[in-house]
Amino acid sequence: MSENASHQQIQGRCLCGSVRITIRAEHPTMDVCHCSICRRWGGGPLMTVEAHGKPEIHGMEHVAVYASSDWAERGFCRQCGSHLFYHLKQGDFYALPVGLFEGSGSWKFTKQIFIDEKPRNYQFADKTELMTGQDVFDQFTGDSQ
Repeated sequence: MSENASHQQIQGRCLCGSVRITIRAEHPTMDVCHCSICRRWGGGPLMTVEAHGKPEIHGMEHVAVYASSDWAERGFCRQCGSHLFYHLKQGDFYALPVGLFEGSGSWKFTKQIFIDEKPRNYQFADKTELMTGQDVFDQFTGDSQ
């Protein structure tokens, strides 16, 4: 049995439907990023599902990619402006907005990252794992103290 045999295909699309995205996940969950770049990008915290492998994207001709930092890039639909993904330039980690995917409202909320950059004017009720920006960088670089 292949590694992805038990994983379900999850399909999503941008607002106008020009871009369709498929990811594989066994048990999809929702995470939230509170970093200042994500909040500037979307006007609030970014709610995502993680994909550890390149998503299947149909309509790539409608996708624009912006290098938002030295280590990451963000994709969006050229037609409707929908946010499509956050991608680490090194490797195959993608974070995709949960709103792209049908059924995402039932996914468990598991983690909040860049909690040290979260403004004080909102709070989520769910109990989640909390990670600072340094915790996130350490996770991806393999450093820990």
